[in-house]
Amino acid sequence: MNAKKETGNYRWMVVVLLFFATTINYIDRQVIGLLKPELERVFNWTEKDYSRIVMAFSAAYAVGLVFMGRIVDIIGSRRGYTVSIIFWSIAAILHSFVQSTGGFIWVRALLGLGESGNFPAAIKAVAEWFPKKERALATGLFNSGASVGAVLAPIFVPLILGAWGWKEAFVITGALGFVWLFFWLRYYQLPSAKKNLSAEEFRHIHSDEESATEEVAVKIPWQKLLGFRATWAFIVGKFFTDPIWWFFLFWLPSYFSSAFDMDLTKPSLELGAVYAATTLGSIGGGYLSLFLVKKGMILTRARRTSLLIAAILVLPVITVQYAANSWQVVGMIALAAAAHNAWSANIFAFASDLFPRSALSSVIGIGGMAGSVGGILFPMLVGALLDHYKLIGNLMGGYNILFVICSLSYLFAWVLILLLTQNRKKQAVLAR
Repeated sequence: MNAKKETGNYRWMVVVLLFFATTINYIDRQVIGLLKPELERVFNWTEKDYSRIVMAFSAAYAVGLVFMGRIVDIIGSRRGYTVSIIFWSIAAILHSFVQSTGGFIWVRALLGLGESGNFPAAIKAVAEWFPKKERALATGLFNSGASVGAVLAPIFVPLILGAWGWKEAFVITGALGFVWLFFWLRYYQLPSAKKNLSAEEFRHIHSDEESATEEVAVKIPWQKLLGFRATWAFIVGKFFTDPIWWFFLFWLPSYFSSAFDMDLTKPSLELGAVYAATTLGSIGGGYLSLFLVKKGMILTRARRTSLLIAAILVLPVITVQYAANSWQVVGMIALAAAAHNAWSANIFAFASDLFPRSALSSVIGIGGMAGSVGGILFPMLVGALLDHYKLIGNLMGGYNILFVICSLSYLFAWVLILLLTQNRKKQAVLAR
């Protein structure tokens, strides 16, 4: 407590802003999953129709990440975030005007383009406001907004659906971004431009070996980034794990509806419990690597150890098929989802350790694009499996196969990350 008073704590206010933006981001993207049974009835969707809609979001998100990452590096986190949230909030509201399945494909693509700016801008803001040792915790804290958004959506979207209808659910949730924008423009600036920031906190923010001036001077062409093993470590870390989180977001409501006859027009305690657990995973995972560093572990090893622990905690989800009741399933999926957020906090912080601030959003965009490509391919498998097993009268068989894939993806990704980051000298070249 004393250290915080001495250095100041405005940087934690920045985390609060990033937290609420990420919360809104995940509310907006999850609405369609919660409305899926109703929209299936209205538009006569098959599982493949829904998969195409999810893929449209994923494809646009992938393309958007590359461009938004570079744009944020050019125009800065403040203006980049502003452009992103205006774009995605308008796209979210446009869902209410759609009259066909094709229309949903288009507006989901627009939403994906807009939402792609959230993480490049947020990770860059964390790098601007925090020294390296605190970045995983700061990332875990703001990334917990994904969990909170996933908790709030299953509570409020069904209430809006029951009271007014599916169109109003998109309008009300989409409008939240404009509320956040007022506070962002009012309170966010770079540390060097923040007039009431204490000198002690400014020095703390830049307490790493490289100064802010030195980092700004580092310019790495976009294409050159692909020549670094550290970039590929981040790419594989996202490619093999992001699709699993999106599966939990977009298909979990439908899974519980099919497996346990859950009424999605009412608030869901089961879904709320799953997504609430991810908040603990995000914050706990962020704190874990800080704890390991404080105990004397070098930063790279602390990140890799934290990632390994997260990967191991996902493994029990393979036993979902043997659960006797819905709350046993909730426990296993909640653990896996929490572990994903612990993984996410550390993989983002890992990238910020290895790259200068001037190139960080570009790297986040490239890795995010890889995760989105996985998010395009995985729904193809999900839709085909579920339609096939539904046709033969064994829908749960399809879900069981998917949970096996989910359980092993993180450990496979960790092995690849380990192979790509074993040589510390090759890792460090970008941070100099």
